[in-house]
Amino acid sequence: MGSKSDESKMLKAKETLDEFGVESEWRVLSAHRNPDQVVELVSTARDNGFIAFICGAGMAAHLAGVVAAHTTLPVVGVPLSGGALNGQDALYATVQMPKGVPVATVAIDGSQNAALLVLQMLGISNLEIQEKLSKYKEEMANR
Repeated sequence: MGSKSDESKMLKAKETLDEFGVESEWRVLSAHRNPDQVVELVSTARDNGFIAFICGAGMAAHLAGVVAAHTTLPVVGVPLSGGALNGQDALYATVQMPKGVPVATVAIDGSQNAALLVLQMLGISNLEIQEKLSKYKEEMANR
């Protein structure tokens, strides 16, 4: 995530991944304030066992795009509320990516859906996660 202040908005993603037994690593790195550290993390991610990125950022929200520019792993962007435009600027910055630099984008503050999207990607080749997702969706339908 781009800032320490984003943690509360990104917590649902971590909780959801934990609930499904998927290990995650959480970092506070800004595309603007720590660009070299972002590129270093992303460039070594595959070798370190990463399978996807969930990037949450507000306002200018360039984190997901910078990550996507430096990896072939899936990137899910979570535009975060705040600032004068309450997340609209972050939404546009996250969703409007140039050809060849895809970022799957969820709703403003939609970190739980970001985690579910990554879980669905994992479920393509992981039967256990696929079954847990089916059960999760059943439970959602029965609420």
